[in-house]
Amino acid sequence: MENLTVDDMTLENDTSVPDNQTLGVWTDYSVEYKVVSVFLVSLICGVGIVGNVMVILVVLTTKHMRTPTNCYLVSLAAADLMVLTAAGLPNISDALCGQWVYGYAGCLGITYFQYLGINASSCSITAFTVERYIAICHPIKAQFLCTLSRAKKIIMLVWALTSVYCVMWLFLSDTKKLVYDNVALLTCAYKVSRSHYLPIYFTDFAVFYVLPLMLATVLYGLIARILFLNPLPSDPKGGSKKWKREASQGGRMVGSSSSSSTTAASRRQVTKMLAVVVILFALLWMPYRTLVVVNSFLGKPYLDTWFLLFCRLCIYLNSAINPVIYNAMSQKFRTAFKKLCHCGPQRMEKPASYSVALTYSVIKETSNGESPDHFTTEMDELHSPCDQCMPAGKIQYVVNASLAGREVNA
Repeated sequence: MENLTVDDMTLENDTSVPDNQTLGVWTDYSVEYKVVSVFLVSLICGVGIVGNVMVILVVLTTKHMRTPTNCYLVSLAAADLMVLTAAGLPNISDALCGQWVYGYAGCLGITYFQYLGINASSCSITAFTVERYIAICHPIKAQFLCTLSRAKKIIMLVWALTSVYCVMWLFLSDTKKLVYDNVALLTCAYKVSRSHYLPIYFTDFAVFYVLPLMLATVLYGLIARILFLNPLPSDPKGGSKKWKREASQGGRMVGSSSSSSTTAASRRQVTKMLAVVVILFALLWMPYRTLVVVNSFLGKPYLDTWFLLFCRLCIYLNSAINPVIYNAMSQKFRTAFKKLCHCGPQRMEKPASYSVALTYSVIKETSNGESPDHFTTEMDELHSPCDQCMPAGKIQYVVNASLAGREVNA
């Protein structure tokens, strides 16, 4: 994989020349390139850094947001932050100065954190994909596998393994002085030649891009078969009316179909959001990955400055766009983001007309063997929790109704 802050570090790493010879005349980037590069990179990285910090804050500071799925999203946000700061921000200084300005230590550290962020983000995506598959396709096992404590342990393991794996870049990176006819420039390059580096790159390419996408394709296909071919209705309001009508007629009757349809709708929403994250990961990394693969078989690599900028912007955009997706597709995240931005007490929202059905759904589905943490994520996707807004008598009524429902269905 090419270092994301320079143009020809890896794709054409044969920068050594015989003594008393130079590399020709060096020309700086054009003014148009500098303006476009600095503006777009600054904009994308700025939005991405703020967005990913907000994701981490709302999950860590809001109790009902601490779910297994959101733990993996925090891990992904931390990895994206690392990519934006270690790859995106140094690209600005490279465009302005035309050379490496962070010295030898900066070369080692920035290269290391670039790869750590990239690899950790790939592993985090794989982790929440597997979690979604188990939670939806194997709900009984999810009670024991898709828990908050297990998610934290998996995240710690992911970061520990990727941290150790990326240590090799500390020994492969080095600063080099390029002597031109009119100037001498310092670059951050790799010690090994391109021929020796390609096996390392293709291993990275297979382990952290191809395999995760293949696994995601298979697992999301199995998930779609369960969720999107489900014949149950998905209109929570209609189901709620049916539940109320049955409860008023029998007193002890419950709308099992409404709770099932509400659960199915919330599951679809969560799965759609995570699937979009995976799809964008595949699409936005594809130009860069394709470029490096093609250049691996070319005698003279293709190093057009504007196309390299496009490839890098796609990578930075991938790390910046996830919080936007959460805000657009998740009511739970959208409410938490608004509360965080206002930084003060918020007016309590009126409970949804089918909040009773949602509560019953959680109780019923959990009693059938699924993880409570797992359902906290799913049910809150439609409406954020507002237990304080529900009177105590109403809560007791819901519990009694759920118990009555279990007796009827027994």
